[in-house]
Formats: sequence, C-alpha cells, structure tokens
Amino acid sequence: MRYVAAYLLAVLGGNDKPSEADIKKILSSVGIEADPVCLKKVIEQLKGKDLPELIAAGRSKLAAMPAAGAAAPAAGSAPAAAASKAEEPKKAEKKEEPKEEEEEDEDMGFGLFD
Repeated sequence: MRYVAAYLLAVLGGNDKPSEADIKKILSSVGIEADPVCLKKVIEQLKGKDLPELIAAGRSKLAAMPAAGAAAPAAGSAPAAAASKAEEPKKAEKKEEPKEEEEEDEDMGFGLFD
C-alpha cells in the first residue's frame, strides 16, 4: 500500500511516469526503506495505466462489497428482556474499558507508512 501511495503522490506532484528512484525518494523522506521487489511489481502493474480510471474501478468494487452484516431480527420480547437484564452488569464493566483503549489508540505502535 505504501508503494502505491508513493506512486500516486509522485503522479499528483506532476511526474506522469515515476521511476523506482522517485518512489524510493518519497518513501525515504518519511523514513521507509523500499523493498526493490515490491517496488518493481507496483511500477510494472501501474505502468501505462490511467490512474483516474483505476481509482474509479476500485471505487466501484468497494461500493459493491457489503460493509456490514445484516442485523438479525429479534426472536421474541421475553428472551430479549431476559437477555437485557443479563447484559446490564456487563455494560457497567464495559464503560471502564474504553478508557484503556483510548490510551492505546493515541500511539498504536506504528507509523502511517510502516
């Protein structure tokens, strides 16, 4: 993904046909060492292709993918009421957990281009 992003940055910067050196320069500017095999593959796959067309095709593929599963219908009100009573103590416990997750989210242990 980082190689594609660097390729797109080079194209947006006005370089219609970025070379390996161009992409390596972009990646090294943010402290990433480029893998020559991956870099070569990305350049070969994107060479001669119309990038806006590729982005539009990818966007249509993403639009066709389901983002989440369908919600299951409730079986009945009595089991749902019993389940909600059982879940009340769990809700109290879960309120304390998001604080810990928020602290972890501040620094997730990786950089944007790692």
